[in-house]
Amino acid sequence: MNRWASKVAVVTGASAGIGAAISRALTKESVKVVGLARRGQRLEELTDQLGKDKFFPIVCDLRKEEDIVKAFKWIDEKLDGADILINNAGVADVSKIIDTTADEYHRILDTNIVAPGVCAREAIKLMKKRGIDGHIVNISSIAGHNAEMVSIPVGMYCASKYALTALAIELRHEIELADLKIKVTNISPGPVMTDMLIKGLDLRDLNDARTLRVADVVNAITYALGTSPLAEVYDVIIMPMLGRKMLRAPKLS
Repeated sequence: MNRWASKVAVVTGASAGIGAAISRALTKESVKVVGLARRGQRLEELTDQLGKDKFFPIVCDLRKEEDIVKAFKWIDEKLDGADILINNAGVADVSKIIDTTADEYHRILDTNIVAPGVCAREAIKLMKKRGIDGHIVNISSIAGHNAEMVSIPVGMYCASKYALTALAIELRHEIELADLKIKVTNISPGPVMTDMLIKGLDLRDLNDARTLRVADVVNAITYALGTSPLAEVYDVIIMPMLGRKMLRAPKLS
């Protein structure tokens, strides 16, 4: 991680959960963090904890392209660009595709896949402008690989995470064609004990042994960022130990 000291990381959904935790971890490594989120008060509280010279809060509605573009313009003008992008923001709740409106579809897809695409586009522009070796990390989900494991109705959530898997592949193709040195990594955890799990999906009673801690995801992110310039981590799948039972085929009689 030493090579990222004094560099700039943009973290979406930075006001809580994985976003706040990775912001703390990066500032400890002397990385300047720009935190994007809708909840300004949470961002200000995190600024007070981490320091105004280490954490730079920007209130941003990631469903609005103009908010994202404005945020990256500020980053370019005030911090001379971005070196790392952590596409962390995401939403999930209990909903059914067959019972909800297109507006609900767009709420999930705009946050979970369109926003990461727009953020990646803007970050790559700044990285290309400076000719740097950058890194984009998408926080995806096991739902983007094995939707069969999700036994409750989550509407467009799984579809959005499969799309995030494809987004990473497309970005790598385009980055290679443009002859840029920017890595793209997807981190795909199983259930993580965050507000999304507790409030969004109402799984507060899920056994601890069947969930991951936020620190497990943060460790995976820092591992991917810490690899040498010659190594690119494509995808990290992390499951809780008892989660392996969900992947086992039924016994034959």
